[in-house]
Amino acid sequence: MNCNLKEILSVNNLSVSYSGIKVLENISFSVSKGKLIGIIGPNGAGKSTLIKAILKLVQPSSGTVAFDGEPMENIKKVTSYVKQRVDNDLNFPIQVKDVVMLGLFPKIGLFRYPRKIHRKQVMDALQEVEMAGYAKAQIGELSGGQLQRVFLARVLAQNAQIIFLDEPFAGIDADSEQKIMKILRRLRDDGKTIITVYHDLNNVADYFDEIIILNKEVIAYGDTKKVFTKENIAKAYAGSFIKIFSEGGLP
Repeated sequence: MNCNLKEILSVNNLSVSYSGIKVLENISFSVSKGKLIGIIGPNGAGKSTLIKAILKLVQPSSGTVAFDGEPMENIKKVTSYVKQRVDNDLNFPIQVKDVVMLGLFPKIGLFRYPRKIHRKQVMDALQEVEMAGYAKAQIGELSGGQLQRVFLARVLAQNAQIIFLDEPFAGIDADSEQKIMKILRRLRDDGKTIITVYHDLNNVADYFDEIIILNKEVIAYGDTKKVFTKENIAKAYAGSFIKIFSEGGLP
């Protein structure tokens, strides 16, 4: 995969239907390398479904997705997906260090033992997210913020070029959120492309370079400063945003 090209992800006329009901309709946008992008929209807008359709975790009814001009199947090793915390089995008996090691399996191979260099990569990644002291802890023992940092350590160990995060800040405290944002900004500055489902409109302007405003279709996409407007939010949220921003906050 040639990650030097400016356009790293292209989505064209992507639609998804469940039991004959359209969840997403004719979604089209392209993403440049080295951007931190938020997907925002009301509940039921299809935000999580969009990520899953891009990654072929759900089958689109129509449309195409290309990463650097190649289909998803060709670039799995350089993409990473962190699903919602509620979708993880936290009772599964696995240690933190082993969760991070999973990010290296595409390179190691499922039936090969990790070597010393791989164990070092895991510990380096945990150190970077300030979780090295929890390496032997069970994932079920972690708080929401600690768990999300472990998942980011897995991304760091994998050295993914395109990172998809589904509601990474749900159910975590403000301090953990800021630590995670610091890591995401560093990844962005290192040339990684990060696409994040996000729900708190109050932080959108501070967090993302670009946003996709979604409600089953793309309401607006582009530079956050240009498209994060009251008009676009009103179209997506059908007026419910007025209560949220009763004191201002949008241009």
